[in-house]
Amino acid sequence: MTSSAQVELASEKGRSVRQDPVAAEAALAVRGLTVSYGEKPAVFSVDATFPAKAMTAIVGPNGAGKSTLLKAALGVIPRLSGEVTVFGQPIGTARDRIAYVPQRASVDWDFPTTVIDVVQMGLYRRVGLLGRLTGALRARANDCLDRVGMADFADRQIGQLSGGQQQRVFLARALAQDAELYLLDEPFAGVDAATERAIIDVLRSLRAEGKAVISVHHDLATVVDYFDNVFLINVRKIAEGPVATTFTGPNLNATYGGRLAATHIDQLQLAGGA
Repeated sequence: MTSSAQVELASEKGRSVRQDPVAAEAALAVRGLTVSYGEKPAVFSVDATFPAKAMTAIVGPNGAGKSTLLKAALGVIPRLSGEVTVFGQPIGTARDRIAYVPQRASVDWDFPTTVIDVVQMGLYRRVGLLGRLTGALRARANDCLDRVGMADFADRQIGQLSGGQQQRVFLARALAQDAELYLLDEPFAGVDAATERAIIDVLRSLRAEGKAVISVHHDLATVVDYFDNVFLINVRKIAEGPVATTFTGPNLNATYGGRLAATHIDQLQLAGGA
């Protein structure tokens, strides 16, 4: 008989997964996640719990495993070990609850398709690849474009857009999925200030709707303003928790191996002024 302190689930590989209640209620939880490129681990034995109805930043230096953590959790790249659950369910049975925005640099922007076509790709889970979109679904795609300020570009080829505009389009595609968990890999990288403001406004609106947002983030100066929680990683987990108690000078020093100048840390809005 399963105790009240544990939840037993069937994993996507047919094995049982025993979870603690915290993981069962999290938007995304990973336990013992390890990923290796060759003989060098990129992420080593990481436990992480990302809360529901909140915005969480994944923060760490270059090569720390931030993007790898997200991709391995999703199954985009293989993991050597580890279990992943979404709202208490094995990720293999919960993919329709997730929307993913990859790094812009990983997308083939020369592919001959229009902006509205890209956004409508977010609706294929509902109708299948060969299914026809109803008028209501087409209207939803246009509404999502409008939400990111790109309605006037619906018929534009994606390769003709600026970097910031491309990022908005992929966010609109994610919105079209009407997911409960949004995973974004450096959504602010290489975008202009106006696009950054537009993206953060949309992410905040998702949180207000009760959605969870997890974002790989590189700008330490905006962590306090943008996020509720932070996960600090450098191959291993360094710290996780609310920004108010976790985004501290000692934790940043541990994450960056002392490579952040003291003046830089002093300029950040750190938790408790630490």
